[in-house]
Amino acid sequence: MKRIIFSLCIVAFLFSCASDDDTQQATQQPPVSNFYALTVGNTWVYKSFEYNSNTMEYEDSGIVDTVTIIDTEMLNGETYFKFKTVTTGNDSQNPHFNQNGEQFSLYRETEGDLVNDTGDTVYTNNNYQERLVATNTWGNIYDKLKENTTTITVNAGVFTCLDMERYAKSPDNSEVFPGLDHIYYSDGIGLISESISFVSQNYPIGIRQLESYNLQ
Repeated sequence: MKRIIFSLCIVAFLFSCASDDDTQQATQQPPVSNFYALTVGNTWVYKSFEYNSNTMEYEDSGIVDTVTIIDTEMLNGETYFKFKTVTTGNDSQNPHFNQNGEQFSLYRETEGDLVNDTGDTVYTNNNYQERLVATNTWGNIYDKLKENTTTITVNAGVFTCLDMERYAKSPDNSEVFPGLDHIYYSDGIGLISESISFVSQNYPIGIRQLESYNLQ
């Protein structure tokens, strides 16, 4: 009987040690990153502001985008998050902002990049190299992530953000055009603010900013 009890004690001791080791290893492992807040049920509300050349200020356009992750979808063996954007207030059909109605998009994260269903990188949180986005007869569009974070204040709050710049160059890359956009993402929150510019102007014609959000 003593042997049986002793054996049971050894088993219990080994199980206890293994459990403690597992717990310690789990504690030491870094948390899973969800930089772009890709979780079904997350919702963001954005307001669009348009530049008034007379007052030289950005005025509320009345256009509101409500963005919700409504589901996941398998595509080519990869899981994408399905975004639904509902736009209201664009009764004048301002071409610089989303049109009234519903739009659907698919995105996933891979190695720090936010990728759409056509394989294009929409944003990156770790690639600081200049990336070619599009080519045109008049020039080329590039994205480049800045190395330092910046603090952005919008109606939804104050956020520490990564800043990805978007700009254009002449076809031979000898000239950088005046237009410069900033796209700000905050870790675990998502898109905070983005600007819309003409390549020939050194100020944005519109800005889209986070008004409120609800994360699951």
